[in-house]
Amino acid sequence: MTVTKPNIINNNNNNSGIGMSMLLVLFSQDNKSSITDKPKLTLLSPSKSLLSKAQSTISICLLLFFTTLLLFTLSTFPNTSLTTKPTSHTSSHTPHTPFALQRMGTLHRRGTKSMPDLLISHVPDDTPLDDFRLFLRLLHRSYLTASSDVVFLFPSPSSSSKFTPIISQENHAFSTLLHLHARLNSTRWRQHPKSSFHPSRFRQHQQQQKEPLWGPKTKTNLTTSSLSYGSVLSFHASELDPENSLAGFLDRVPLSLRRWACYPMLLGRVRRTFKHVILADVKTLLILKDPLARFRTPSPDSVLLFSKQEKHGKRTQRVVMSSVIIGGARGVRRLSGAVAVEIVRAATQHRKRKNPVTEAGILSQLIGGSEFVLKNKNVDLVASSESIPEAGGSSATSFWDLAMVQRGVSNHDLNYVIRRQMCSSVLDSSVYRDC
Repeated sequence: MTVTKPNIINNNNNNSGIGMSMLLVLFSQDNKSSITDKPKLTLLSPSKSLLSKAQSTISICLLLFFTTLLLFTLSTFPNTSLTTKPTSHTSSHTPHTPFALQRMGTLHRRGTKSMPDLLISHVPDDTPLDDFRLFLRLLHRSYLTASSDVVFLFPSPSSSSKFTPIISQENHAFSTLLHLHARLNSTRWRQHPKSSFHPSRFRQHQQQQKEPLWGPKTKTNLTTSSLSYGSVLSFHASELDPENSLAGFLDRVPLSLRRWACYPMLLGRVRRTFKHVILADVKTLLILKDPLARFRTPSPDSVLLFSKQEKHGKRTQRVVMSSVIIGGARGVRRLSGAVAVEIVRAATQHRKRKNPVTEAGILSQLIGGSEFVLKNKNVDLVASSESIPEAGGSSATSFWDLAMVQRGVSNHDLNYVIRRQMCSSVLDSSVYRDC
């Protein structure tokens, strides 16, 4: 029995649905017969023909589906060894943008060396672009980045894409400003008149330094640079909390709550790398100087909390601030895990009462029960006797004497006032395009 080229047979006596069909024809041929012998034809019945066609169609569809899936999967693999486990969130990267850590995050600027401190700043999606720009510009001008790496935490890849151009612009402006000051004051490293920028804070002593943690490893001699500044990188929440672990307990999980599920993942991967960690809210806080120069925590397990007075009806009570938390790296990591557990517990209880779960309420509840909860987790809470002042909208003269300020509801012209102060220097104004 051999199979030869099938013929198309039109049979007017067949049903109309079969008349135009291609029927599989089997040619029965004797081994001794010649090629010219007339083969015997065996036609499949219409029902068998339809069944065969259906099976063929399904097979072709499945083949196309799996082929497409295979091609898609292979196209999403990065151009590296397949032995490295890929992540499922790489949409925010371009071929020219390196990953920050273990194939996650985006490295916007690689620092000159390994830093002892880490600033993690979460950026709510409704943060105005101008506010984000001012936060980053002031952060660059402060000398916090001379000894700290900076991590921005975004709620989503689309949010990351929205703020990334500003990060690139301000990184470039800082680099230009730093090298401009260093070149003009190469012998004395002094502050330029009318400028609030201190280039001497970023001067590095010539000694062997460890390579930065973030990004691909290089063979650059780290002792050749006379400047010292930290890395700038970012993650979006779905990289550090891919399952959105709080979504099963809350109808809506804002970044102010989800960030506490992201911190344990990030801090766990960089444990024993940093001594101090600062958690900051980009939308409500401005950093003007290095807060760690004044508020260093006494041990790796200690966490420094600030509070403010709030009115609730006729009574006034002190509320823990969530806009900034400073602590030893181990203490902050343990605190973040405790807060995540407390959010789940509060969500379970509040679902019955139909009360909203807020970050301020979670922190106040957790701190109130710290004798049992936090000390049991080896977190040493330290209450600061100082509060973070709220910035006024009239003058920026006194801003530069403060380490941090809060944005207030009456600060509509705050961005303009601070920018005008920075642009009053001829040297600095030549760097910023909005001066």
